[in-house]
Amino acid sequence: MSYQVLARKYRPSTFSEVVGQEHILKALENSIKHNKLHQAYMFSGTRGVGKTTIARVFAKCLNCQKGDMPQAEPCNECAACLEIKAGRHIEFLEVDAASRTGVDDMRELLESVQYKPANARYKIYLIDEVHMLSKSSFNALLKTLEEPPPHVMFLMATTEVEKVPKTVLSRCLQLNLKIIPENQIRDHAQSLLDLEGIKYDDESLALIASSAQGSIRDGLTLLDQAIAHGNGVLESDQVKALLGTIDQSYIIELVNHVAASDGDGAYLALNKITELNVEYEQVLKIIISVFHKISLHQQLQDSEDSGIQQLADSIDPQIVQLHYEIALNALSKFHVHPHPKQALELCILRMLAFQPISEGVAPKIEKKNSKLVTKQPITPKKNVVEVEIPKAESKSKKVSVDEGSAKESMTEEPSIPSPLDMQSWNSIFNSLNLSMFVSQVFSEFEFVSFTDHVLTLKKSDELINPTEGLKTEFLEAISAQLGQKISLIIESGEVMASPAAVEVERVQNQLNQDKDALLENAAVKDILDSFGGKIIDESIKKVSP
Repeated sequence: MSYQVLARKYRPSTFSEVVGQEHILKALENSIKHNKLHQAYMFSGTRGVGKTTIARVFAKCLNCQKGDMPQAEPCNECAACLEIKAGRHIEFLEVDAASRTGVDDMRELLESVQYKPANARYKIYLIDEVHMLSKSSFNALLKTLEEPPPHVMFLMATTEVEKVPKTVLSRCLQLNLKIIPENQIRDHAQSLLDLEGIKYDDESLALIASSAQGSIRDGLTLLDQAIAHGNGVLESDQVKALLGTIDQSYIIELVNHVAASDGDGAYLALNKITELNVEYEQVLKIIISVFHKISLHQQLQDSEDSGIQQLADSIDPQIVQLHYEIALNALSKFHVHPHPKQALELCILRMLAFQPISEGVAPKIEKKNSKLVTKQPITPKKNVVEVEIPKAESKSKKVSVDEGSAKESMTEEPSIPSPLDMQSWNSIFNSLNLSMFVSQVFSEFEFVSFTDHVLTLKKSDELINPTEGLKTEFLEAISAQLGQKISLIIESGEVMASPAAVEVERVQNQLNQDKDALLENAAVKDILDSFGGKIIDESIKKVSP
């Protein structure tokens, strides 16, 4: 096989060539320099970050024949270094625990422990994916691992260190490898492309580094695929087609329509994306990334992307967090959905469908990201009810009946009574200019008293105290409403008449009144009597004439 993949061709042969694990390399180099070596090392970390590579380089350092003592950097020229690199050194035994899990394999491996190495300082056992060993194998290894002969060294690597028994971990020097930052993966890939003489652009490298997700090996594997896909050249369009990703500008356009509650525009923007034949899961991940960047810019002002800046200025931070959670929840359930495209569409529909006002409250559009506050007029409505009628086949039939125009009174802004009582407080609370989350939190609090510019509210024992940010927004709104500076005291106790409880009771009473009115309707009564039907409470709702 003439061609060798990049991950093997450029595997580090010295500590200085290892990327992004300086904290591990420094510990190993100092141990070698001061001759303070442990009998067993456990290298743990995610895939492709250098566990086995570092263990092999460490083995070369211990048995390098350049000097009389172990070397901090192997010479890669002596017989020991070359044989360990080729995997044929007689005193360097590399074992794949995934294929040799049984206790008999472990006993066979440990039979030669008591014999001194013939042509090396140490007899080194490298056990890869050690968590795959059986319980019996770990027990067989345990005693030797605790008190091995002075000429024996155990090096173990695992991606799932939590599956290794605590008794084994306690006998090892545990070294946890970190994921590699994107900028280091990008720089490493760029240096290899320069050595190979392959043309590339910066966007292609950034895409590959991002898709590697902290793994050098994954990054180099993607680099091999991109080179083959682009016929020896890296171009951003080709790399995007390979990775199933799209330009972020498409997602920016989609999020703009979602933020403006423009369903038609969001549908057209999503249609543009799906026409590119991209991976729907990747699109959802980019949406999550965009909301992450928006949230960061709102706090740190660190983005140079004009699209991100515009969205950060126009969307309420709380709405950003909400949409982020909706997208994250959709991603967690993405693989169980039978149709990926539908999963993506439903995620966008959830964002569009969310309304930060309670059902049953007079519509009041209030968004921090909107420069205009619009008040919707209250128009006469009609009561429509669904009647469930049993049939002979034990199925139900639903009939919609128009009761006629219902009478609704126009409400005005509540006046400020003096002194303030519970009833007037509940009326005033519904008119406060509060964001969605602040309104939801304080709607559960009951009015106690208002004296000397001090407002006292009571919360139930199950609720936690609101944060300082929520308190600040609430106090600013109530101070503006009452025209005076207000202080706030929050007590704990039994809550009976909070604005939320009063609203629930009001909605229920209205439902009962509407139901009684419908039962007095001759047409409805005739249907119920004729077919033995009943009124479905959830179907009683207001619709426009």
